[in-house]
Amino acid sequence: MRLRFRSLIFLFISFTVLALIAGRFVQASRTSPGSAADPDAATIFNSQCAKCHGRDGRAKTARGRQTHTRDITNSEWQNDVSDERIFNSISRGKGKMPAFKKLSDADIDSLVSYVRRLRK
Repeated sequence: MRLRFRSLIFLFISFTVLALIAGRFVQASRTSPGSAADPDAATIFNSQCAKCHGRDGRAKTARGRQTHTRDITNSEWQNDVSDERIFNSISRGKGKMPAFKKLSDADIDSLVSYVRRLRK
């Protein structure tokens, strides 16, 4: 009887833990760029980058068309560019893109990850 009770408790705890883990995976798979995945990066992107790149990264803004801003969702570009190059472009600027020297390295790293999640 005692063994059966312990087994039931063990099974209950195991299923509870598994349900919690599964819930985390489902929640993580539902996050889109700009959602709870990295709120700081989304905030920075929307305030600093979306003016030219657009909130979706496709550069379909008036300013983006005027300055011939890159569509950062493009899979070919995403394949060709390294994280280091994206980091350097954000921190130092490139062409018409200004340098964002006020951002910390950690903020820029999170922006690099954010840009990677915009891939179509």
